[in-house]
Amino acid sequence: MQCALYDADRCRSCQWIERPISEQLAAKMADLQTLLADFAVGDWCAPVCGPEQGFRNKAKMVVSGSVEKPLFGMLHRDGTPEDLTDCPLYPDSFAPVFAVLKPFIARAGLTPYNVARKRGELKYLLLTESQLDGGMMLRFVLRSQDKLAQLRAALPWLQAQLPQLKVITANIQPVHMAIMEGEEEIFFTEQQALAETFNGVPLWIRPQSFFQTNPTVASALYATARDWVRALPVNHMWDLFCGVGGFGLHCATPEMMLTGIEIAPEAIACAKQSAAQLGLDKLQFQALDSTQFATAQGEVPQLVLVNPPRRGIGKALCDYLSEMAPEYIVYSSCNAQTMAKDFAHLTGYRVERVQLFDMFPHTAHYEVLTLLVRI
Repeated sequence: MQCALYDADRCRSCQWIERPISEQLAAKMADLQTLLADFAVGDWCAPVCGPEQGFRNKAKMVVSGSVEKPLFGMLHRDGTPEDLTDCPLYPDSFAPVFAVLKPFIARAGLTPYNVARKRGELKYLLLTESQLDGGMMLRFVLRSQDKLAQLRAALPWLQAQLPQLKVITANIQPVHMAIMEGEEEIFFTEQQALAETFNGVPLWIRPQSFFQTNPTVASALYATARDWVRALPVNHMWDLFCGVGGFGLHCATPEMMLTGIEIAPEAIACAKQSAAQLGLDKLQFQALDSTQFATAQGEVPQLVLVNPPRRGIGKALCDYLSEMAPEYIVYSSCNAQTMAKDFAHLTGYRVERVQLFDMFPHTAHYEVLTLLVRI
């Protein structure tokens, strides 16, 4: 992939961009095999990759510059702003949206937030696109509610220019820290969730709910988990750290009892909406802490699927799963280092199958799906 921003030394986020994808995959596989060297892996599946560029469905842009000439992108460590609207990781459909948003900021009087001076209102723009129909969700992250009336008054012009904006919100983030969003979300549109579909499974994207940023590879990840689980004699499973329910909704059948647990209420609202749409009445989704939920249960499901954040599932949950001893554990990880540490605490299991998913090309990061079977 060619990137003018990288060539000009303006952005170094894609640190592996000069390496061919085949070489990147080989390095990631080598790293994963080193991390799992202490475990006898039954089957190393071929790694899965997707497009080299234009694959992201989401842009998280720091807004800087002036109200007349805003910049969308990032701040270097010294505070210097960098406009990243030409980043080749974004699909072509993002460019016209950025182009319209720049004059809109002046029209709405949204002064970009100045970190050094602690002044201004508009901190971030968060843009998400659905692969289903090209619909988009746009979130304005503001320091306060002071400019809400101006923003609301200017929105009809923006919506006329960009009818693909299905969900528009303002998120209030008053803290002077590098925190992407606050707790308060204010909707400007009647529609409050973006419709998406992976592998024929309806999914919903709401503000403040995590959703994978590489739809092509994420679709393959969910489909693989579905194929693995449905090949097992399983009719009762837990989906811990379930997010919007991507894994559970793919794996479930009308006969399967499934409980999905996620601490974020917005994500659980999405999962419930999808389950209702599919008519799967044996699926339950609850907004709870995954570890607290699991350790409070007396029942033992046949399979536990976990998809934790980068910190992993932790020793407490590993110890409980080892004691509870479900027949199967499917572990999806975005950080193989913490996954390997968790495996060391999961006693009584063998690593049956491992597959790498290159969710983050041009970086050292990757996703892993692993099937553990009780010995």
